[in-house]
Amino acid sequence: MREHRLIYGIEDSPPFREALFLGFQHYLTMFGATVSIPLILSTPLGITDPADLAKVIGTMFFVSGIATLLQTTLGNRLPLVQGGTFSLLAPAFAICGMAALGNQGWQVRMQHLQGAIIVGSFFEILVDYTGLVGKLLRFIGPITIAPTIALIGLALFKVGAPFAGAHWPIGGLTIVLIIVFSQYMKNTHRAFELFPIMLGILIAWLVAWALSAAGVFAGPSVSAAGEAIAAHPSYVNISKIQSAPWLRIPYPFQWGMPVFGAAAAVGTTRFPGRMTSGG
Repeated sequence: MREHRLIYGIEDSPPFREALFLGFQHYLTMFGATVSIPLILSTPLGITDPADLAKVIGTMFFVSGIATLLQTTLGNRLPLVQGGTFSLLAPAFAICGMAALGNQGWQVRMQHLQGAIIVGSFFEILVDYTGLVGKLLRFIGPITIAPTIALIGLALFKVGAPFAGAHWPIGGLTIVLIIVFSQYMKNTHRAFELFPIMLGILIAWLVAWALSAAGVFAGPSVSAAGEAIAAHPSYVNISKIQSAPWLRIPYPFQWGMPVFGAAAAVGTTRFPGRMTSGG
């Protein structure tokens, strides 16, 4: 039986340079979960312009960073990234699908989502402040929490699996590299032991970029009949990255003032739960 050793204890502080790479790896670990929420919501919201979707994704990461800084300085200081929660996707779908919003733009739907989340957040603050969660934890144990989290993940599998399986050679390469680095090569070099996820993602991305540059993975084009041909699922287009602004600071109510509705607010009201990504 292979012996597993602890690299760092809970009170240990890695060297600064090593901590930077560990933090970047943690960022890559939670990146997929955080970016998937705007991607999943883009269709119900009705976002068709990639530039608008980029703004929503950027806002998601910006707010996630602020929440993480608050949690690690003024909060309980757990080594976790505060990301979005998948438990609110179902009520978000219901709000976006309301009959009154059928012919409205995505900004109007976002305003209704904002209002519902604001009202729901006050309920969560009240529950936390009164200590009700601590009292309820006597009746809510691992037998309740584990199946609930599993059901949330399994219900979203049909959404995430098509993204991962759009092109299995690259997706499978990422999975295989992470397994090889973390399980079979971790004793050969310290980098494989500390950064298996970061190395797996970066190597797979470099392979996809090289094959895209070589023309193996073709970009979007137009057929002889004038029909649009979609890009290869693993095609890497760095021109969009080069044209995007390096820094964009979102601001409150950038898509309009929130709209408050009783039905929407009830749907997003829930007991405080796990709102972290990675970890």
